[in-house]
Amino acid sequence: MTACGRRAAGVLVSGAGTNLAALLAAAADPAYPAAIVAVASNRRDCPAVRLAAARGLPTLALPTSRAGGDPVARDAQLAGWLRSHGVEILVCAGYDRILQAPLLEAFRGRILNVHPSLLPAFGGGMHAVEAALAHGVRVTGCTVHLVDEEVDAGPIVAQEAVAVLPGDTTERLRERIHAVEWRLLPEALAGLATGRLVRDGRRLTIREGGG
Repeated sequence: MTACGRRAAGVLVSGAGTNLAALLAAAADPAYPAAIVAVASNRRDCPAVRLAAARGLPTLALPTSRAGGDPVARDAQLAGWLRSHGVEILVCAGYDRILQAPLLEAFRGRILNVHPSLLPAFGGGMHAVEAALAHGVRVTGCTVHLVDEEVDAGPIVAQEAVAVLPGDTTERLRERIHAVEWRLLPEALAGLATGRLVRDGRRLTIREGGG
């Protein structure tokens, strides 16, 4: 919990940082229930990390090579760094690595991921938009889910469809999916931060109203 009474969230990134920007925009509102307190990446040169640094946030670039090539050791270092900054909730926002046991155990039940498809369709990789087009589906979308040991298979928090239009390119379809991600991910983080996630078996919904 931050000094202002908001839940402290850390964000893992690998790319341009558009989902990070959406989270930062949401958290700029003092009424938003989570604060972004740390941002880390698996890449040395990551635009999203530069965005976070420009906002004065603690950042860390930690490729696996800095842990002797051992992803478990790397995630143990990362978990320690996140905890040192008071992180309570972890958000994977365009993060292209599978989380290892040290991170899963440190933040169990408190890790969100956004994926550009309607899971379980086109899960398990970073090319879901290309796969949807190649498969010829008429509808795809995006999913925010809790992360567990199974890749892209944790309980779904939020999901929204995006139509595939005639003549769509990967870039045009990805742009429309991104626009939905930028809304759903902050909503999901707010739901988790306020304890408004209601679970029924594998089904999660975000309850309206306060905590």
